Amino acid sequence: MTRDTLGELMRAGGLRLLDRAFATFIASLDPHAGAPLEIAAALLARVEGMGHSCLPIDALCQADAPLFDWPPEAQPSALQLWQSLPADPAAWLAVLRASRAVWVAAAATDQGEPLILDCAGPLPRLYLRRYWHYEQTVASAIRARSSLRDSVDAPALRRWITRLFGQAAPGPEAPLETTTPSDSGTTASIAAGSRRPPDWQRIACAIAARGRLAILTGGPGTGKTHTAARLIALLAAMHPGPAPLRVALAAPTGKAAARLRQSIDHSLQALSGVLQPALDVAALSHQIGPARTLHALLGASPHTRRFRHHAAHPIAADLVIVDEASMVHLEMMAALLQALPPSARLVLIGDKDQLASVEAGAVLGDLCGPLLATRYDHDTARFIEAATGETLPSENIFQPPESSSPQASLSLFPDERAPTALTGQIIVLEQSHRFSGPIAALARAVNDAVDPERVAALVGTDDSSPVFATSLGSLSQVVALAVNGRPGARDSYRDYLAQLRARPADGDIDAHQRWVRSILEAFDRFRVLCVVREGDWGVSGLNRAIEQALAAAGLLSPVGAWYAGRPVMVTRNAPAIGIFNGDVGIALPGAHASDRLRVYFPHPEGVRAVSPGRLAQVETAFATTVHKSQGSEFEHIALVLAAHSGSVLTRELLYTGITRARQAFTLISEQAGLLEQGLTRMTRRESGLSGL
Repeated sequence: MTRDTLGELMRAGGLRLLDRAFATFIASLDPHAGAPLEIAAALLARVEGMGHSCLPIDALCQADAPLFDWPPEAQPSALQLWQSLPADPAAWLAVLRASRAVWVAAAATDQGEPLILDCAGPLPRLYLRRYWHYEQTVASAIRARSSLRDSVDAPALRRWITRLFGQAAPGPEAPLETTTPSDSGTTASIAAGSRRPPDWQRIACAIAARGRLAILTGGPGTGKTHTAARLIALLAAMHPGPAPLRVALAAPTGKAAARLRQSIDHSLQALSGVLQPALDVAALSHQIGPARTLHALLGASPHTRRFRHHAAHPIAADLVIVDEASMVHLEMMAALLQALPPSARLVLIGDKDQLASVEAGAVLGDLCGPLLATRYDHDTARFIEAATGETLPSENIFQPPESSSPQASLSLFPDERAPTALTGQIIVLEQSHRFSGPIAALARAVNDAVDPERVAALVGTDDSSPVFATSLGSLSQVVALAVNGRPGARDSYRDYLAQLRARPADGDIDAHQRWVRSILEAFDRFRVLCVVREGDWGVSGLNRAIEQALAAAGLLSPVGAWYAGRPVMVTRNAPAIGIFNGDVGIALPGAHASDRLRVYFPHPEGVRAVSPGRLAQVETAFATTVHKSQGSEFEHIALVLAAHSGSVLTRELLYTGITRARQAFTLISEQAGLLEQGLTRMTRRESGLSGL
């Protein structure tokens, strides 16, 4: 009965073949456990494939639990299956505890069982073994790093911060003050209220200079990398030496890494006037070296999950800055934390409101989620005032309860009334210095979950405006936009193909390099983003349609699998050639007429050319998913909503798609009401790190 029903669920799209195969494997390890164990294993594998790192036991009691998100075709089979299953968590726990395929964490001898039942928190959770280890690694590393504080010369730190940011602006009126005893028995003033908000960029530098972990989050244009550049200069200036500060810059994708390095370089160059001669900015920029993907930083080994750098062979760095941290999945975060030397400072930068990683885990969201109102203890508040001149408002200062358990500090999120491992480690930047106008207004409205009618009012129906939407579009409209743009947003794929026709003289290598860069830059001015991969309104269908339309317009000659002008996205890491999942390149002829086509990718030091024969795992990239666009920005974005988007269409996806656009945003929906549907759904990933 169980296997028949699992088969029905699989045929209806409720399970993958992998899920059923894993359930069969678990049943073979414990044949006497019965149907519930097999079903729990299948569901655990399924939710891991959906991005969750664990399966809460209480979800097993509900066939219609939101976690499972059954497609309509699978719902009857799911309801039938649940009729024979335990009805309460206690019964499920009894089944799992009795199985020899399950290790009950910390309650029995670990014998390498593939499933782990963790009952440490208020909600028992079932894990695949490796994901439980990843969470344990991340949690223990976060606790360890958060507990470390360096002895810092606060006056010297303040002098450098003043030099980097200028004099702290005085508040419009004096703050109301309260006194609190300091560690030395004296008193320190802490603002109970102030009209001028603190300069969180200054505070971020002070926090990162004192500790081994800082998490810097904020939306587009809030100055995250601007702050990171000043932090690099600050730590380089105060580095004891004699060896220079070793800085490692990284991001999940090559595109994001290149943007990080470009932004850091731009900010450092702007500082040269205020730092010379005390700090040689040009030498500092040279010492930093190129930004790399996390796979490259850790030393990915082809065809394995192993990295060259780990606890026994750590990264040689004093400061590691990771941008676009919302994209870092659980396994990668665990590997990164293991590979850091204890003395290194780690700064995670990202937008907590963006989509989580494609793979399991939502680490940045888990770490930032419980602390949306950033709070600091009194000691940290005093340090911030001494090191930056910024006085924290009372709402940002943690007020401890009259009594608290000594065990509170051992947990990441034990009780919102008590300090946690992350108290004082998170800095939220809210003021946008660059991202403004109608696109920013739309992004804020979507993220704040305001009335859908107000959101709809921000996306006008005039195609000559920067933000334009049609709630009942057509595929021909999407394709025409990709070829020619629209009155209010001229950027389209015609731009890069116009550059393609301007090939320089044969054999002029320098001119060829400039030509390649101009094509890559022109291609990156526009992108079609999809919610789903399959179907006419998905990545696969739109790539075919756009390619055919460009050929019909005489802009492309798509003969064979590889042709001049074909844009491709890498779908699997190829560390041997320095190309990684998510990298986008364009097939182009070489500098000489006799050269074969090569695929050119942006590189911090120019471009990187790769033979198509070495790129077995690529796909055409006129249209990509919103997930794959993270870490990139484009002048004009066309976001396409398919009618069969289902639960994938969420508020976070809409926000992420909108914030990829710098100058113009176009929304085209296959049917009416899709925008409103997306606004009502939020992404929630089950995780032991979230403390839920």
